[in-house]
Amino acid sequence: MKKILLKIIDLYQKLPTTSHRNCRYVPTCSEYAKGSIEIHGAFKGSIYSLFRILRCNPFGKGGLDPVKRSKNDEKN
Repeated sequence: MKKILLKIIDLYQKLPTTSHRNCRYVPTCSEYAKGSIEIHGAFKGSIYSLFRILRCNPFGKGGLDPVKRSKNDEKN
């Protein structure tokens, strides 16, 4: 499932639209989704990505918002 989701995001990033190039966050929402899925897995990473997309609105702050690692990853 993880590979399928990452492939879908790759295809989205190759679309000739500009909407994913004007994200108010760094990294972009699609890059955040890829990183989140790679780090946290398909289910949990998708949930984090969904919340990130919901924050990406005209009232959101924007700015630097890297993918956060779990506490277990920080210990390793």
